[in-house]
Amino acid sequence: MALPSPSYTITLRVQVPASQRATSTVVGAVADAGAAVTGVDIAHSTPEGLVVDVTCDTVDTQHGEQVVATLEALEGVHVLKWSDSTFLLHLGGKIEVALKAPIRNRRDLSRSYTPGVARVCTAIAENPEDARRLTIKRNTVAVVTDGTAVLGLGDIGPAAALPVMEGKAALFKQFAGVDAWPVCLDTTDTEEIIAVVKAIAPVYGGVNLEDISAPRCFEIEARLRDELDIPVFHDDQHGTAIVVLAALVNALKVVDKKLAEVRIVVSGVGAAGTAIIRLLKAQGAEHIVAFGRGGALHPGTLNGDPHRNWIAENTNAGRFEGTLTEGLAGADVFIGVSAGDILTGADVATMAPDAVVFALANPTPEVDPVAAAETAAVVATGRSDHPNQINNVLAFPGLFRGLLDVGATEITTELMRVAALAIADVVADDELNSAFVIPGVFDHRVAEAVAEAVRAVADA
Repeated sequence: MALPSPSYTITLRVQVPASQRATSTVVGAVADAGAAVTGVDIAHSTPEGLVVDVTCDTVDTQHGEQVVATLEALEGVHVLKWSDSTFLLHLGGKIEVALKAPIRNRRDLSRSYTPGVARVCTAIAENPEDARRLTIKRNTVAVVTDGTAVLGLGDIGPAAALPVMEGKAALFKQFAGVDAWPVCLDTTDTEEIIAVVKAIAPVYGGVNLEDISAPRCFEIEARLRDELDIPVFHDDQHGTAIVVLAALVNALKVVDKKLAEVRIVVSGVGAAGTAIIRLLKAQGAEHIVAFGRGGALHPGTLNGDPHRNWIAENTNAGRFEGTLTEGLAGADVFIGVSAGDILTGADVATMAPDAVVFALANPTPEVDPVAAAETAAVVATGRSDHPNQINNVLAFPGLFRGLLDVGATEITTELMRVAALAIADVVADDELNSAFVIPGVFDHRVAEAVAEAVRAVADA
């Protein structure tokens, strides 16, 4: 059952009679309606009554409307207005440009802009590498999307994708001091996207591709990596893979199993699934079976998709050909990056003892995490309301911090592997348990640990 969430916080301005019980009656009614009251403030008072602001978390938009209707039904109570805190936070956007050097007088102006800036332009023209030293390029990332695979919403277009890209830019700044900017492209043509990103690349020290649908995302990333001299990172693929590997390294410590020995089932062979499998194999995983919509991949499922074909040729050595539920029986690890509610607690119960379950589909995991935890030893999701959240924010800020610091030009598998191990190492062995195999997203140690590991590899 869904629980109230800060994603659906509402504030209701309510007029109530001037009595000792009026406010408590309102708070009780909100709680009885299933919302979680987080604040009560008196907005103002008159001899006839009070105006009270009640803030509460709800389950979804419809639940918020039900809470409003519940209060409206109370005698003497009037809901004057109500607001959605998430929408209020987004009014006018979430990021802005700020000056690093103030322009207070004519002298400042002449150095920041004309005529002094011409000297800097000339220096860069004579030595293009100076752009990293003398411009924002040294600390700036482009967050690029075409809006075709936004969160769990699908193809909603570049304008609707902008709030997500703003949020991504905010996370870059908050967690690693990286200046990032949304670049939402009004085209889904692969060649046009590649051409546009190449054209704007001189401004940036790196490119973070985001929410671009498969299989186009594979070609776009590969081409840009080959044709640009700055690192290009598709977070939906590699950010997810890095954090999954970090969590799995620690989860296997909890259950005392070896990565090379466990049998791993992966549900989902799109961008994230492919990257996860590649990174797990780089770390030493040997027994992986991957499942798409049509069942298990093996050499007999080869088709025109080179990424699926790579999976088919490099996993499932036993050529298992059954369904996902059949393949799950006896498995040590399940990693889901596919669709919600495709498994049950009973399916998880068929796994090996001390099983590890990463059900990462959002917002609805592949299996109910509470049901999975009845038999699995370690359960992780992509959600913030359950233990062990697999969240890409643990990877990409520190990763780009390290890349920008050394002026790196590419992102290698080894670099991503050490980034994952750096995240895992933030959790000390004496802190590990079934409900804590991955650091929290606000752990300030993570970004710097990842950056330090990346700097060491990229600068080697």
